[in-house]
Amino acid sequence: MTSLDNLPVAVIGAGPVGLAAAAHLIRRGLPVKVYEAGATVAANVRDWGHVRLFSPWEYNTDAEARALLRSHGWQEPPGEAMPTGADLYEAYLNPLAATPEMAAAIETGAKVTAITRRGADKVLSKGRETRAFVLAVSDGNGAIRRDLARAVIDASGTWTAPNPLGAGGILAEGEAEYAGHIAYGIPDVLGRDRAAYEGRTTLVVGAGHSAANVLLDLARLAERNPATSIVWATRGENLMRVYGGGRADQLPARGELGSNLKALVDSGRVTLVAGLSVVRVRAVGGQVVVEGETAQGTREVGPIDRIVAATGQRPDLNLTRELRLDLDSWLESSKALGPLIDPNLHSCGSVPPHGHRELAHPEPGFYTVGIKSYGRAPTFLMLTGYEQVRSVVAAIAGDLAAADDIHLVLPETGVCSTNLPADAATASSGCCGGPAPAEVDACCAADAEAKAEGKSGCGCGPMDMPDRKVSEKIAELACCC
Repeated sequence: MTSLDNLPVAVIGAGPVGLAAAAHLIRRGLPVKVYEAGATVAANVRDWGHVRLFSPWEYNTDAEARALLRSHGWQEPPGEAMPTGADLYEAYLNPLAATPEMAAAIETGAKVTAITRRGADKVLSKGRETRAFVLAVSDGNGAIRRDLARAVIDASGTWTAPNPLGAGGILAEGEAEYAGHIAYGIPDVLGRDRAAYEGRTTLVVGAGHSAANVLLDLARLAERNPATSIVWATRGENLMRVYGGGRADQLPARGELGSNLKALVDSGRVTLVAGLSVVRVRAVGGQVVVEGETAQGTREVGPIDRIVAATGQRPDLNLTRELRLDLDSWLESSKALGPLIDPNLHSCGSVPPHGHRELAHPEPGFYTVGIKSYGRAPTFLMLTGYEQVRSVVAAIAGDLAAADDIHLVLPETGVCSTNLPADAATASSGCCGGPAPAEVDACCAADAEAKAEGKSGCGCGPMDMPDRKVSEKIAELACCC
């Protein structure tokens, strides 16, 4: 049997985090093989290339990848500039993949369809850790080969596994039948997809940053062609998560994104239908009508021409069916990571430092990293993924001191993601009564008031040990951090 030490570490996905993992493996002298299903590296990033990130370059590149690039004469983009997905590909990811060290390790057009252990399904326990991983790899033409690996880092992401339009996590009635009217994710409404949206009525479903980007682009399209009409439907009634912290956000572009969206709704340029759980899509002539449930009963939206389901993504668990995974029962992240990122709990966009121990599974040598490691949780920054792979690669290399030395400082959003009371949704930017006065060192009005009374604040800062059993209490204290 082949010695594990002679086998490469398999990295699934040649996006930003997968390539960073490969760079760290190369630096440590470990053999690596990177599998990318797309025709080029970072195929998913290129798909949303028209979208500008709300974090600057300094948060979107990995230190080891930068070092490798510099060794080949790379000129680093200005750290404070905010790239689009296309910029990220052209100025960073493609040059990184083209370095001789990386190019020798990357295979594009290679889709990993399943992972198992050599000669063992997930039931077998004895000697499991001594068996190589087996990856079933498709070349896209129907041929499947099997490659061996000593360890596997799954950085395949979630972009190609969007959540359905249906609010219950399954397809809404008619969703498959009328799929020609529906786009998932962030279509390029100002560019390649413009003809499908200009002069038409579009319904955007979702309450995250993806929905915000689509809505703002549609508003720009409507400025050029006033016949373009925009409707926005959200399942929740509190929109503070997407409106964000405005000027309190340490990422100004993220705060501006939410503030601009709120201004569109307030001006009437976007028609908001909050509290709608989509259950059905049906045809009316050449258009469709969306039916949903609200607290007041059934409601119809339409007729409309196009639907954009900006409803997030979920991990593809079929890939790892024969591996022993310990998943969070509702986020589908690793179990240890789930409580740290659960959007049901009070969170200000910050994530406690975490690395190989939180990302590990009962399957020795297997790690899920990047946005897929978050499962269904939405608040991921690339900087998180870069620290994840630094720790994971150190652990695979046997350097536990480095693997456990976690450093992660994320820019905070200035506004929490806990569901506030419904009437708080109409408050101005900020939370707990709106933003704090400019002259007061506080995150929101309630925090400023508490400090004026001699208290330490409004009592809703990040907790050291999140516990889902106290989520209701946390919601009562929901404020900024």
